[in-house]
Amino acid sequence: MHETKKKHEKAILIGIQTQDQDIPIDEYLDELEQLCFTSGANAVKRFTQKLEHPNPKTFVGTGKIEEIAEFCKAESVDIAIFDDDLSPAQKRNVEQILTDVKVLTRTHLILDIFAKNAKTAQAKTQVELAQSIFMLPRLTGLWTHLSKQKGGIGMKGPGETEIETDRRALRNRISLLKEKLEHIDKIGKTQRSARDGMYRAALVGYTNVGKSTIMNLLSRSDVLVENKLFATLDATVRKVVFPFTTSNAAVSVEGELIDLTENIPILLSDTVGFIRKLPTLLVESFKSTLAEALEADILIHVVDISNPKFEDQMIAVKETLHSIGASNKPEIIVFNKVDAFKENDDFFVGNTGLNIRQFEASWIAKENAPAVFISAKGALNIAKLREMIVSEIIKASPKQFRF
Repeated sequence: MHETKKKHEKAILIGIQTQDQDIPIDEYLDELEQLCFTSGANAVKRFTQKLEHPNPKTFVGTGKIEEIAEFCKAESVDIAIFDDDLSPAQKRNVEQILTDVKVLTRTHLILDIFAKNAKTAQAKTQVELAQSIFMLPRLTGLWTHLSKQKGGIGMKGPGETEIETDRRALRNRISLLKEKLEHIDKIGKTQRSARDGMYRAALVGYTNVGKSTIMNLLSRSDVLVENKLFATLDATVRKVVFPFTTSNAAVSVEGELIDLTENIPILLSDTVGFIRKLPTLLVESFKSTLAEALEADILIHVVDISNPKFEDQMIAVKETLHSIGASNKPEIIVFNKVDAFKENDDFFVGNTGLNIRQFEASWIAKENAPAVFISAKGALNIAKLREMIVSEIIKASPKQFRF
C-alpha cells in the first residue's frame, strides 16, 4: 500500500507597518513564515499595509481585506495568519469576510508549536495554562465542554448564559493549572537546591541558533536537534566535566597563572529559545523553565552569526532576559555557524559591511564580554569554547579552583 502524504495547508501572512514600528514588517513576516513552516503549513503570499494604527473593525483597511478575500477564494487558501493579535470583534469580522478560512495570529502559531513540542508534565502544563489565558477573553462558545469539568450545586447562577459558564469553567481550570505549576516548580527548586555548590552555566539565545547542538557537543548527550523553531521547550540539565589534565593547561586570573591539573565539573542547561514578539503570557507561563537561566552563574549566549538580522535577535534575547530578571549575569557570546562564511571574504556579517575576520577582530576589540566564534555543526573551535567557559568559571570563583 502506498503511504498517503500529509497535505500541507495553504496559508497567507498579513501584517501592517505602523509609524512607531522601527523594524520593517517584512522582517516580522520572515519570522512568521518560519513559524508557519514549523507548524506544517505553506505560506503562499504576504499582504502588508502601511497604517497609522490597526483598523478597529478588520485590522487592515477595507480595500485590503477585500483584496485578501478575493485571493483566498481564488487560490483556495486554508489559513489567514495575522502577525499581531486580533481583538474578538476584529477576529469575528474578518472570519465573516474570509468565509471558510481559518483566522489565526502569531500567538496561535506559537502556542500550537509549543503544544506539539511539549513532552514533560511541566511543559504540557505551561502550554495549557498559556492557551487558557489566551482563550479567556476570546471565548465565543467554543469551550462549552469545559463547563463539564466542574459541576454541582451552586455552580451556575440564575440567568447565567452559556458563555459565562464557560468563562467560569476556564477560570477554574487556570487556577488549577497555576496550582499544579507551583507544585512542579517546588519540586524543581528542591532539585536545583540539591545542586548547590556546583557552578552552573545556561545556554540562552534566539530559537534555532544551535543551542542544542552545542549542548550535545559539550555534554556528549542526545538533546533533540531539529531545524525548526522551538524544538526544545524543557530546560535540559547535564553534568559536564571539562578535563584539563596537562601541565600546560592554565588560566590567568588577575595576573596570576593558575594551573588546571584536575577536572572541572559544571551543570550545563539548555533553555527554551526566544523570539521577537514572544507573547507575554508565554514568558510568564515558562518562567519556571527559564529559572535555569535566572539561577545560572554564567550565561552562554549563542548567536547565529549567519543570520543577517543577528544583532536584532541579540537585542530580543537581552530584552527577554531583562524581563525575567537575568540581564546582569556574566556572559559569554558564542557566535555560531561561522562555517556559513567559508573562505568568502566578500560575504559580509549581517549589515556590518565586514567579513568574518574583520568582524571578529572588531567585536573582540570593542566589547567587554568574552566572545568565541565557532561552528557547532562542524565542531570548529569547540575546544576554545570549553577553555573560555573554564576561564570565566575560575575568574568568578578563583579561590574555589586553586588546586
